[in-house]
Amino acid sequence: MRALCAAAVVTCASLAAVTAFAADYPAPKQGDWIAKDFKFHTGHVMPELKLHYTTVGEPSGQPVLVLHGTGGSAQSILTPAFAGELFGAGQPLDATKYYIIIPDALGHGKSSKPSDGMKTAFPKYNYDDMVDAQHRLLIDGLGIKHVRMVIGNSMGGMHAWIWGTKYPDMMDILVPMASQPTEMSARNWMMRRMMIETVRADPDYKAGNYTSQPGMIKYASVMYGIATAGGTLAYQMLAPTGEAADKNVDDRLKAPFVADANDFIYQWESSRDYNPSAGLEKIASVVLAINAADDERNPPETGLMDAALKRIKHAKMLLIPASTETRGHLTTGGAKFYKQQLQELLQTAPQRTM
Repeated sequence: MRALCAAAVVTCASLAAVTAFAADYPAPKQGDWIAKDFKFHTGHVMPELKLHYTTVGEPSGQPVLVLHGTGGSAQSILTPAFAGELFGAGQPLDATKYYIIIPDALGHGKSSKPSDGMKTAFPKYNYDDMVDAQHRLLIDGLGIKHVRMVIGNSMGGMHAWIWGTKYPDMMDILVPMASQPTEMSARNWMMRRMMIETVRADPDYKAGNYTSQPGMIKYASVMYGIATAGGTLAYQMLAPTGEAADKNVDDRLKAPFVADANDFIYQWESSRDYNPSAGLEKIASVVLAINAADDERNPPETGLMDAALKRIKHAKMLLIPASTETRGHLTTGGAKFYKQQLQELLQTAPQRTM
């Protein structure tokens, strides 16, 4: 049964339909569930870990788990470019047929995180902890033992790879996007490390005991965004002159930036030991890995993805060609590039049970 168990603390309410696209699929609902005595990879046990989640559709539908990227939340998924292309009537994840579950990852959104009060006393978490929290939410919180699909983007894509290796019988289909199942390394980690060090080096950070947000957090975030997301052709089209490039930087720096420095550091540092490579042979589901050819963080020319996919029984790659339409690492946030392939996969992939 998919009713929440007695240990759950639930507050379900419809999200405000602030944009027109929300009318294209059932109104999202939010809830909270408390994971008791949650054990982190460090051995630290938190008596109560709050996990916030959003659902679209009814519990009678086939469950689908959707996972967001670093610094995001379920709201990052509920966009016209993603949800608007997938969750509506007749679309691949038609919410009248599927029960779409979008957790706010541990340390993100309205789930438990350092800024709730513990600051740097909050337990250090990694991607395995985040996936374990999602697993407990599904199994113990929502009573769901098996899902039709796990699909995730960026950090959510890396979480999907962990799902496939750690809980291989939990899903029929695995769709990791903007990610690869290999050790966090090279420019991807180097740039993350520089963001973290930039914030920590800000005198206003005060070892995490700041009274106002350190100013360098915005500069670190903007630098990382320019360096690792956007696409070469798109940037050339967006900023073909020095004046246009300066305006783009100025606009980014002037834009509102709402983030907590401790949350920010924890979120990015949690990827430090990501490496699901050793478990690839355990993946039992059908895998469709989706990356963009101009993804700055997961460049296809390294050959890492090709080598990894050869170790998985039922896996194929959709590499979205670079164009003026793509946006590098951000490309997979637009479901128009792969909705047809997703539809075909959902129609053909075998149904498995635990």
